[in-house]
Amino acid sequence: MPDSLHVAIIMDGNGRWAHQRNLPRKAGHSAGAQALLNTIEAAGARDIHMLTVYAFSSDNWNRPSKETHALMTLIRTRIRREMHRCQKENIRLSVIGRRDRLPNRLVETICEAEELTRDGALLHLRLAVDYSGRHALEHAARYMSGNGHGSFSHALGKAYHTRESASDVDLLIRTGGEKRLSDFLLWECAYAELYFTDCWWPDFGAQELDLALGEFRRRQRRFGCLPSQCT
Repeated sequence: MPDSLHVAIIMDGNGRWAHQRNLPRKAGHSAGAQALLNTIEAAGARDIHMLTVYAFSSDNWNRPSKETHALMTLIRTRIRREMHRCQKENIRLSVIGRRDRLPNRLVETICEAEELTRDGALLHLRLAVDYSGRHALEHAARYMSGNGHGSFSHALGKAYHTRESASDVDLLIRTGGEKRLSDFLLWECAYAELYFTDCWWPDFGAQELDLALGEFRRRQRRFGCLPSQCT
């Protein structure tokens, strides 16, 4: 088992959380943003070196324009609000995914936050925004075809607008009761342990993270070996 983990989270259930409380969907997304802050704080105190969260999938553009606009505004506002705290707390912030369809002001904020926090060593927080695993694989394959050198993982880093490739995901968590990957980190999740919970994302926090980590530690990761070969 690795000394430090790459945990990925599909943050699902904001809308249903809001609907249950007779609140607008926007309220669910705001509550979800707070849940992310709580989870980041919890991750920093545990053996997690990288946390990748699905903030906005490429398929989410199919939602009503009013909601997608509100989500873009929320993402930008939260990044601007938290990037100085990330720097202070030694957290590196990166955003992976396409940038050609994002609002210009959001892209500017992303670049500013990435530069400000680039030396963070406690935790690498990656937000997946306008992200599609299939698109990233296609982009990386085109890069490899045109350059003919380097690793495929490095090519994926190019597709994600990052300086380097990410480590494989050790644990993938999905909230909200659904049990699918939804085009998230398809390459990096090849050997990930999958953990699904009915907890809606706005209710997720340190306790729920500990439950997922506890389940992860009870599993035996074989990577194709026989049980007797696992240490």
